[in-house]
Amino acid sequence: MKKLVLFAVALFMVTVSKAQDMKTQPQIIVSGEGKIKVTPDYVIINVGVENTGEQAADVKKKNDIAIDAVIKYLKKSKLPESDYQTKQVQLNKTYDYDKKKHYFVANQTISITLKDLSKYDTMMLGLVDSGINVINGVDFRSTKVAEYESQARVKAVQNAKAKAQDYAGALNQKMGKAILVTDNSSTYYPRPYMTAMKMSADTEMSRETLAIGEIEVTANVTINYSLD
Repeated sequence: MKKLVLFAVALFMVTVSKAQDMKTQPQIIVSGEGKIKVTPDYVIINVGVENTGEQAADVKKKNDIAIDAVIKYLKKSKLPESDYQTKQVQLNKTYDYDKKKHYFVANQTISITLKDLSKYDTMMLGLVDSGINVINGVDFRSTKVAEYESQARVKAVQNAKAKAQDYAGALNQKMGKAILVTDNSSTYYPRPYMTAMKMSADTEMSRETLAIGEIEVTANVTINYSLD
């Protein structure tokens, strides 16, 4: 038992000693950022149908007819069934305080993945003609995002290393090995976004309505370097 206690005490002292050495070791802490700009190669389109009326059955029927026409249009467009999905179906009773009466609102949303961006305008016009009267937004993506994230991380480390070398040189010291690396990255897809744009039957749409732009893939890192 005494030997076990002595071993535990010795192990604790060694651990404390190492921790103190790490604390007293001169370090330089820098952050780095890497950015990769890429052109999207597909888009996720979120659209919907909404109808309002005094009878629940009537508004639901109108919605069902419109959604049926939309799905038939998507099939006719030869869009794979795996590339579109119903996201939300709602039927709500609400009250109009101005008119002092109840009415019903039915809405249904569909998410569409379009992998051929050249068909965007044709697709949107076809959806509107089919009965879509709400556009919730478009979300540009890239199928190679994992590859670009890896490239961004490498650039972030290079950026951090260059900063560390600058500081070490200014201090007339030599930069040592990396002691700790912390990844602060988070995936974010900047995108143009149209919020719940209601469309009337006579809404005019241009044949050129899509500005693809670029996606900016960003990585951020914090690195602790030793100083010799």
